[in-house]
Formats: sequence, C-alpha cells, structure tokens
Amino acid sequence: MSDKQVLNFEISQSNFNSVVLMNSYKLPVFTLFMSPSLGMCIQLENLLTKYAEDFAGEFLLARIDIDMETDLREQYEIVNVPTLKVFKDGEMVHQEVGLLEEAELAALLKSFGIYKASDDMREKAKQMHLNNDTAGAIKTLTEAIQSDPRNTRVALDMIQILLDINELEEAKSLFNRLPDKDKNSEIGKAIVGQMTFKDLAAKTPGLVSLIKMVDEDPANYEARLYLAVCYVAEHAYEEALDQTFEILENMPGFKDGAAQELTITIINMLEGSQPELAKDARRILGNMLAK
Repeated sequence: MSDKQVLNFEISQSNFNSVVLMNSYKLPVFTLFMSPSLGMCIQLENLLTKYAEDFAGEFLLARIDIDMETDLREQYEIVNVPTLKVFKDGEMVHQEVGLLEEAELAALLKSFGIYKASDDMREKAKQMHLNNDTAGAIKTLTEAIQSDPRNTRVALDMIQILLDINELEEAKSLFNRLPDKDKNSEIGKAIVGQMTFKDLAAKTPGLVSLIKMVDEDPANYEARLYLAVCYVAEHAYEEALDQTFEILENMPGFKDGAAQELTITIINMLEGSQPELAKDARRILGNMLAK
C-alpha cells in the first residue's frame, strides 16, 4: 500500500478478516461500529475520515454498519454505538464507546504514533492563548504554518485566536484562503457563525452600552436582543440565552419571534462544543413554547 493512499473502507462479514485483521499486522486499524441513522455516529465517522485523509497510509479506517452486519455486531458484542475498536497484530487492543471529541481522538491516534509535530505546536499555542500569552500563541502557530502548510487545522486555530482578539478582517482573509473542505467542516461552520455574529455585534451600540440600557430599562427588549448578539460574539452563550429567554418569557412575539429564532441558532451552535448547555437550553425553550 502506498504511503499516501487514503485507507478508508466499508467492511462486511465477507472482507473483515482480509481488510481488518490481516492489515492490522502492518498498521493500526481503527474499526468504527456505527449506525448511519445516528448523528453521533456520523460525527465520529466524519472526524475519523478527516484524520484518515490527513494521515494517509499511517492507519486504516474500517467502517461497519451494524444495522447491515448483524453477525459482526454480535461477534464483537456491540451494545452501544458509536464503538471504536483498534486492532493490531490481529487482536483488538483498544476500545472507545461513544462520541469522541477531536482532542480525544487526536490523543488516541498519538498513542499509536500517529501525529504531526505541528499538532504539538497547536496544543502549545492553545495553552499559551489560555494563559493570556496570545502574542506567543500567534508566533507559535505562524511557525507551525511555515513548517507544515498542509495542516489546515493550524490555520483554523489561528483564525479562532484572531476572532478572540477581534481581528475580524484578518480572520476573514485567512479563512477565505482555506480549502472548501475546511470551510465546510464542523469547525469551519462554527467559525462562519462566529464571524457572522462579530459582524452583527459591530452594528449594535456595543456590549457596555447595551448592558447599561437593559439595566436602566429591563423592558427594552430590542436592547436585550442586541445584547444577546454581542454576548454570542464574545462566546458568552449562557448570558446570551438569559437575554433571549427573558424576551420569550415576557414578549414571545417581539419582532416576529426574533428571540426564538436567535435562541435556536445559539442552541445549534452549541450542539458540538457544549452539548449539555444545548440540551438544557432546548428543554427550557420547549417548556416556554408549550405554555
């Protein structure tokens, strides 16, 4: 097999031994037991597919539809999906049940020697940014881009930092140079959402002014709506939801249901990154609409 060949296969009972077990003597085989009807399975499949492309030839991705391959499901005692089993030398050596976040999957791949030095630099930059050394983080990511320009995750990290420090035009410029597959990825879509809210927030009186306006007049629902937009732009999602729920509680029809529409948008944005907050917000919204 060529080092640059993307190893991503659909597996059935008939080819399991030849594709999964036999190849596991050459390289790790990440075997995903999944159901195409479940969102979590699709999310993990998409993430694994991206890594199979990024690390072409370094591991094999085997995808098994348990609804079709019931014998394999029973043989490998699959109860919940997604279930990820890693095979080496003909044996299952690791198992994960449930959805893995990107960082968790990256750590798992690294434990099998599948990683890029530029990804270590990404993690270093992330910690620097969290520790308020944003200049150092940008420098580190710049070095990572120069050393490994094909690792577009580095560019996505840089765009996120630029958005965090409100360098919107620079972020847009870098984002527009990304391949379409990155723009249309889950992270890419999230970034588009952030840029959209940054643009919208720039057209409001601003966070500080809006907080003062709401304090002076709690029934100023237009200010509350704009304030929610500004909070989303600053990643303060709980605060944004507090504002939209306040509007829905007191004037649900305000601006033709704008608060409900914004609430749903926020919930959808949170599904991937903060699922518990999204779940709670969806429950609160459902209770409000049921009144």
